Amino acid sequence: MSLLKDPVFWTLVLFLAPLVVRVPIGVALGMATIVVVWFWDMGYQMLSYSFYAGIAKFPLLAIPFFILAGIIMEKVGIAERIVGLIKQIVGDVTGGLAVATVIVAAFWGAVSGSGPATVAAIGLILIPSMADAGYDKAFATATVSVASGLAIIIPPSISFIVYGDIMQQSVGAMFAAGIVPGVIVAAFLCAAVYLASRRRGYRGQPRGDASVVLKALREAFWGLMTPVIILGGIYGGVFTPTEAAAVAAFYGLFVGLFVYRTLTLKVLYDILNESVVSTAVVMLVVACAGLYSWLGATVGLIDKIAGLLLGVSSNPAVIMLMINIILLFAGMLLDANSIMYIFLPILMPIIRALGWDPIWFGVIMTVNLAIGQVTPPVAVNLFVGARISGLTMEDISKPAIPMIFAAVLALAVLCAFPTLTLYLPRLMKLN
Repeated sequence: MSLLKDPVFWTLVLFLAPLVVRVPIGVALGMATIVVVWFWDMGYQMLSYSFYAGIAKFPLLAIPFFILAGIIMEKVGIAERIVGLIKQIVGDVTGGLAVATVIVAAFWGAVSGSGPATVAAIGLILIPSMADAGYDKAFATATVSVASGLAIIIPPSISFIVYGDIMQQSVGAMFAAGIVPGVIVAAFLCAAVYLASRRRGYRGQPRGDASVVLKALREAFWGLMTPVIILGGIYGGVFTPTEAAAVAAFYGLFVGLFVYRTLTLKVLYDILNESVVSTAVVMLVVACAGLYSWLGATVGLIDKIAGLLLGVSSNPAVIMLMINIILLFAGMLLDANSIMYIFLPILMPIIRALGWDPIWFGVIMTVNLAIGQVTPPVAVNLFVGARISGLTMEDISKPAIPMIFAAVLALAVLCAFPTLTLYLPRLMKLN
């Protein structure tokens, strides 16, 4: 009976039980907080203020702007032109189109900052292209879906913005720290898709002559400049990450209106409509997850779980392994931003106790969550890929397994060698 009167117990149950019946995570987080605060008289009058305060932060303004920028770049045809260039470059090299898909996903991640958005942007172009070139459609969809997880590792990343806000870390430092790990994960994925392609005899399509390649380069030039403008502006001290997000959005509008001339009133309406819906979903989760984190700290849930983890072992390697396993399983069920808000308050005392660099840990956590985006049963990237290709999740999951394994190996390398993550931030004197 004492358990039924414990607010810690109900804080967990009222959050987990609705997820079983597929209640949206933002609703589950908010509902659990409201019920526990009401019944244990913790000051429900403060909930509305806390809800507002959780999202009324300048760094979080970057989220809607980066969402808007990514959708603009997709709708005005920038993604299509970048894909066209990469296809011309790789030609009919064995596995070339699969490797190119990983490279395009990494590049597009530097534009959108969202895994599902990257699947939608490049999947509509690359999945049919790979199928036409003789690649198995399930393999093509799995390649696009898994590689799109790079979008939350390669800066600018919405997950890095959320992590920086929660942990009070420099978003610029997080962006710098994500570059080398993003390249490492991409390299492991390239190796995995190349070996699979060589075994199955997959090739690309013959490239055109030099004039065709140059034409593709000219058409893709404005898209290729996007990450240069965003990251160059941030590290050049021209603007902050939040301002960079706004600049990226206006740059996309400029390219669509004056360069490609694909931006019509209908396209603009679709862009704004999709951006508002996507932003609303993300910010609802951010606000409700912030309330839930406060509740967890108030009732003692965070201290209990942190103490339990630290009590298992004093070996940092063992604790890191446990955290990685927990985050990988969490990534199978929840989206990346929700996991940040739920787990980081629990992990903060552990990070401090073990003396881990928070920038390094943020990248490790984000790589974990990127893997979670393609790990069933939720696997949001695979879900989007399935909708685009018309296949089932089961069809895509099997060819995705070797790629997921490659990403886990890359994660192990990053855990073992923190210098790989911290080299650039320290070189740029951001950490």
